[in-house]
Amino acid sequence: MKTSHSEEALTQRASGGDTAALAELFDVFRPRLWRLVHFRLDSRLQGRVDPDDVLQEAWLSATARAEHFARESSGSRFIWFRMIVSQTIIDVHRRHLQSEKRDATRERKSLDGWDSGSTSFCLAEHLLGGLTSPSQALLRAEVSAQLDVALKTLSELDQEVLALRHFEELGNNETAEVLQLTEQAASVRYVRALARLKDILQQLPGFEELRRSGQKS
Repeated sequence: MKTSHSEEALTQRASGGDTAALAELFDVFRPRLWRLVHFRLDSRLQGRVDPDDVLQEAWLSATARAEHFARESSGSRFIWFRMIVSQTIIDVHRRHLQSEKRDATRERKSLDGWDSGSTSFCLAEHLLGGLTSPSQALLRAEVSAQLDVALKTLSELDQEVLALRHFEELGNNETAEVLQLTEQAASVRYVRALARLKDILQQLPGFEELRRSGQKS
């Protein structure tokens, strides 16, 4: 994504230790960072953890790392903030979920970062996210479990490409930076993974029925 002149000016000031400029940069990226929290935060924490509170905690972590901003944000400044917010989400999961007894069929591995277990679950949840009426509940639970299993047939890298591009809405260059790929490789991965996802959804029993019922409700 293109960087505006104002963003560049804020970056220069923040790199020189201006905390106010760092705060303005954080506010510039806040909508995109909120989208990250909304996508990655464990669904069991809905109603218990406010995404804005996660962002506030992440901001405090960013200020604690402010002296490293110039060196660590040599690529995308957004990716630097995203890294901090991602770690904050992992910390939130540790605090709230580590001591809880978890259903083995819904085990989330996000305590260790974004792996194939946590990402496939997030993808499944958000692909079905709007389908929540009582009449859809049983079918949704069944399809969600099947979709989670089907998504695990994608490679871990392809799942992450879909998560970053489709749900976090990162640009191709940002996705490449996060995954340490070339931009061409990231682009090819996304196109192939999107085609594979479309194929998975078309073959998934009950998905089309659930999607149509969601459009009518």
